Amino acid sequence: MRGKALPTSLVALALLLCACGGPRPVVVASKNFTEQLILGEIIAQQVEGCAQVPVLRRLNLGGTLLAHQAITSGEVDIYPEYSGTALMSVLKQQPEGTAEDVMRQVRHAYEEQWAVTWLPSLGFENTFAMAVPRALAEEHQLLTLSDAANSNFPWRLGVGYEFEQRPDGLPGLLRVYPLKLNGPPRTMDLGLLYRALEQNQVDMVAASSTDGMLARLGLRVLEDDRQFFPPYEAAVVVNQKALGRHPALFGCLDALSGRISAEAMREMNRQTDEGVSTEELARKFLGESGLAMPLTQRAGQADDRQ
Repeated sequence: MRGKALPTSLVALALLLCACGGPRPVVVASKNFTEQLILGEIIAQQVEGCAQVPVLRRLNLGGTLLAHQAITSGEVDIYPEYSGTALMSVLKQQPEGTAEDVMRQVRHAYEEQWAVTWLPSLGFENTFAMAVPRALAEEHQLLTLSDAANSNFPWRLGVGYEFEQRPDGLPGLLRVYPLKLNGPPRTMDLGLLYRALEQNQVDMVAASSTDGMLARLGLRVLEDDRQFFPPYEAAVVVNQKALGRHPALFGCLDALSGRISAEAMREMNRQTDEGVSTEELARKFLGESGLAMPLTQRAGQADDRQ
């Protein structure tokens, strides 16, 4: 389920009205794919319930660079992002070291350049997953991306629009793994990749490791044996001006850190694909996690984060 982004003019009007008659709302955004919509709604409900300030949702805002521009300009206050995406697509840097090292690189650069804070990881990584039908993988004895590159199979490749251009996407992938392609890759909305596989329009797709459809369709994810893809730890990113306006905001957002496992994210993605609303999933997750309550009520509770 995909929400509609609120036009910028309406956001500005709402902010002006709230400034005159109450606390300025927190603007929560997300990028334009299922997982981001779920995370954006979880963040929005957490802010509403815990920090007890009004929220304007700008979910389904767009791609990485649009979301980055929006938060650094102050047009939005919060959105979920991935460490490897920020490092390579925004900062144009190469990953070095561990996932923790990448997160430190990103956190330092965002604070220094844009006064934007990265909170600790939400608890899962969502890396690119090059997926193929299991029957095809077994027929050609494919376990790794090197196996796919070394085979003579003419791959019909399906990718998202952003993956086609970004440095940690198609250009770098084909440099490290010179796949033999049957024509140029087909670019499409991320939600259409699996349908293209089901309809035998493509043989391999650039999916995400937390996609619920990977297990549902019985696909094989080929191992990135040359470690091309960097770490992609999911985290909440927030403009420091918003933290200054709402003192409770940091603690409420930090309460989400480490609370979402890859398995939980994959299951929420699957349920969304099957028609469960992001609002319902967010309510259920926050309720079962004991979150989305005011900090004053949480103060006496033990921190049970794993």
